[in-house]
Amino acid sequence: MKQINYIISPQLEEAVKVAEITGRPLLLKGEPGTGKTLLAYAIAQKKNLPVFEWHVKSYSKALDGLYTYDAIARLNDSRFSENLEKVKNIENYIELGALGKAFSLDSPSIVLIDEIDKADIEFPNDLLLELDQMEFVIVETGKKIKAKYRPLTIITSNNEKELPDAFLRRCIFHYISFPDPEFMRQIVLTHFPDIDNQLLENAIEIFYKIRNISDLKKKPTTSEFIDWLQVLIIEKEKFRGENRIPFIGALIKNEEDLKLIQYKI
Repeated sequence: MKQINYIISPQLEEAVKVAEITGRPLLLKGEPGTGKTLLAYAIAQKKNLPVFEWHVKSYSKALDGLYTYDAIARLNDSRFSENLEKVKNIENYIELGALGKAFSLDSPSIVLIDEIDKADIEFPNDLLLELDQMEFVIVETGKKIKAKYRPLTIITSNNEKELPDAFLRRCIFHYISFPDPEFMRQIVLTHFPDIDNQLLENAIEIFYKIRNISDLKKKPTTSEFIDWLQVLIIEKEKFRGENRIPFIGALIKNEEDLKLIQYKI
């Protein structure tokens, strides 16, 4: 796994600890680019644990996190004589999901359930039922899988829709605020420890001026700021006069915001 440079704030570290002690899922909210998804990998890196990731879609069901049975593939394979042995064994068409893989392990793990708010309104409550039981039966084979270790479950939400109260009651909640300039400096130094201090200060000043423009359709995120800094460092940018916001395409991603910045900054 690629080395992850991730600074966990004291408040977020506290929320992780509460989730670990209680065995409850940790629900993370916050604007895009604040590191909700990366947290799972940062913890996994620190504790040397496997991560099982589940990207939730609008059509996702809680059962998908346990396993899926590909009946269509089996039916298709049955048309060909060379596949008959494979077709006889239904387990060839069973694939464990993120939770199913975590439950199957003989050791601790982390499950990342990403963007839960994309799914149907019933999905969150159904999901917690599966997590509470910590076991399931593969109906097609009768095989029972019972977890020996409760995985640390991290759930992210982008606030696209309201989550049920029953679901919220059974989660540990944390909102990841956008980093203030001081915390942003710490984040940058984990990526670029030798960055020129004046370059960093100039870049931070411009970045937060842009983010403070109230009418922006899409504010630049931390990850975009890191990308921008990487270009500035390589190009040895000095922020001279007329080239006030160089390489702005790393920060701004639509023409309306680009025009707005030309008037506001």
